[in-house]
Amino acid sequence: MGIADDAVEIRAQGWRTLAALHGLIESALERDLTGGHDLSVVEFTVLDALSRQDGWHMRMSQLARAAALSNSATTRLVNRLEDRKLIKRILCADDRRGIYTELTPAGVKLLDAARPTHDRVLEQVIRQAEETPELAPLVDALHRLPAAVAV
Repeated sequence: MGIADDAVEIRAQGWRTLAALHGLIESALERDLTGGHDLSVVEFTVLDALSRQDGWHMRMSQLARAAALSNSATTRLVNRLEDRKLIKRILCADDRRGIYTELTPAGVKLLDAARPTHDRVLEQVIRQAEETPELAPLVDALHRLPAAVAV
């Protein structure tokens, strides 16, 4: 194997490690958020992203990027969350074609109830991953991220 092949394999191994850690985290979060709050990981991600915005609203395209979803998947998700009265859509005052999504009081209440579960599960899975030799270097790298990047 040549140097270029080694570099490709190193990147591939890094990607597999990242995917493994992501899978562990996501499955644990999905189980506990769904079981305890009737909220999927992606629904939590959307509510959390909206809560971090000034005025608690985002354009649909911003929300799609924040949730790592396609525009059509975002629309379906927003429809579900709107049906549950957790978010609402509002027209942009400056651009009638623009639609914002915004947290409702019920969305804020559910997010506030779910956040401790999210944080606890994330901490538990990260702590367990530290004990797994294949995942420990990645967890160490996460701990070394500056606070501004990690948020």
